[in-house]
Amino acid sequence: MNTPHILAFLGNLGVWEIVMILVVILLLFGGKKIPELSRGVARGLKVFKSEMNDVKKQFKEAADEADKEEETKTDDKA
Repeated sequence: MNTPHILAFLGNLGVWEIVMILVVILLLFGGKKIPELSRGVARGLKVFKSEMNDVKKQFKEAADEADKEEETKTDDKA
């Protein structure tokens, strides 16, 4: 049985390749910029998730409204 690994998106990268990538990122951005970048990404994800929940809510409300209209039409015919 194949269980998906949490780092499956990295493909065939080994531990040392991942460490090297992290070191390069640290060298490029510096220790002070990385927390700022991660906070920005976290805020962006939070806003995205909130908007997705709003869209889901709107679709659900529209579907419920369509169901009610369908029921009303069916009751009127009977």
